[in-house]
Amino acid sequence: MDMNSIMQQAKVMQEKMAKIQQDLAKKTITGSAGGGMVLITVNGQGEVLSAAIEKAVIDASEGEMLQDLIVAATNDALRKAKELSKHELAQLTGGLNLPGLSNFMQP
Repeated sequence: MDMNSIMQQAKVMQEKMAKIQQDLAKKTITGSAGGGMVLITVNGQGEVLSAAIEKAVIDASEGEMLQDLIVAATNDALRKAKELSKHELAQLTGGLNLPGLSNFMQP
């Protein structure tokens, strides 16, 4: 294989990766905790877009519980976003785990 061919293939892969990143930014994933009483929505790149908290869990005397629910829902959403990112990347790489390409959610 000559160098021009390798460079062309690298350019095509880079363009496909950019497209996947754009698509992931448009997809939304919702994580939940407390039986759906706390919902956190993120995009496919792991950016938090919104939070919804049912009034029933908003109690000043239970602040620590609400904090725990928010953290749990956020972690659930981010885990799902990471799985989506891995799935999308697998389509580009044919399932190969290439170092440095495994996580779009890093800046």
